[in-house]
Amino acid sequence: MSEMFDGGCVCVVDDDDGIRGSLGSLFRSAGLAVALHDSPDAFLKAGLPKGPACLVLDVRLPGINGLDFQETLAAQGMGIPVILITGHGDIPMTVRGMKMGAVDFLPKPFSDEQMLAAVATALERDRARQAGAESDARLNECYARLTPREREVLGLVVAGLMNKQVAAKMELSEITVKIHRGNVMRKMEAQSLADLVRMAEQLGVRDESAHRFNI
Repeated sequence: MSEMFDGGCVCVVDDDDGIRGSLGSLFRSAGLAVALHDSPDAFLKAGLPKGPACLVLDVRLPGINGLDFQETLAAQGMGIPVILITGHGDIPMTVRGMKMGAVDFLPKPFSDEQMLAAVATALERDRARQAGAESDARLNECYARLTPREREVLGLVVAGLMNKQVAAKMELSEITVKIHRGNVMRKMEAQSLADLVRMAEQLGVRDESAHRFNI
């Protein structure tokens, strides 16, 4: 069973001791780390685990509806993937949960196979989310290295201007533009102009420079 997973932690929020215990045993048998909580407050106090994780969340909870808690997590920017479980599900609840990004909505009783399949999907989604966040952070770090002048050159280059045109726009020599362009490529760790264009689009640089220089 553990071959389904490449590590990860499953957080469970359910006020039923028996369900928490059985889910904990199931996930541990699959080689996963487990964090069991009897309430949303306990989950929030514990904080998110490091590395890939997902949340198995009961819809019917004392004090707060699981769907409302899912919405709260999303509003707070906590992107942990959620698997909803309930013994009293209906179509509107399912639709609401899925619209808010739930990985799955499992009515009780669910099989071990159903739960493990949902967890496998959720952990893979979280791996992708975290990898994307790390990539974005690295991109912003690279961009922060650029001087204001290099940022202007970057914007004009990715807007499609040739070095000579960039030089004219910025009232610089073409040699100076080439030097700035080389610095931009090195600092941004770009292997090609296509790389640079993709990075600039992620950063929103292209549109900003086009507006500033009327191009």
